[in-house]
Amino acid sequence: MFCLFKNIIFLGWLCGVLGSLSLGLVFWSVKLSADIAVLTSEAAVQVVKHRKEISKVLAKARLRRVVVMMPFAGAGMGAYFEERDYQVWKLDNPNGSRRDYGCEVALVTADLLDEFLAEIPNFLNFSKNSFFNRISRCSSLE
Repeated sequence: MFCLFKNIIFLGWLCGVLGSLSLGLVFWSVKLSADIAVLTSEAAVQVVKHRKEISKVLAKARLRRVVVMMPFAGAGMGAYFEERDYQVWKLDNPNGSRRDYGCEVALVTADLLDEFLAEIPNFLNFSKNSFFNRISRCSSLE
């Protein structure tokens, strides 16, 4: 009889431990699910935020292109945009000259030239070699 009582006590204790572990795991999984939901919503907000920032940059670039297409205002605005970009570059490169800035811009442009040439119409006949001939003096900066 004592052996049966001992087995019942052990089985009761085992059921209690397993039940409490199960409840703990349920609460832990609910907490993790809530954390995942919060992180997912934060990630979605960040995606929308960055999408808006990218759209702003693209809209500014489009506006620059439109303004520069106007004959007189375009020349002035083009010079203004370049001067502003130069001043931003000058903050990062205080010892740099306008020639250094021009060469850096030309080298970056050369990297993107293939994509640009693929997008422009063929009748413009812009040669990649003519561009590289003009920036050959800048190759010493690399």
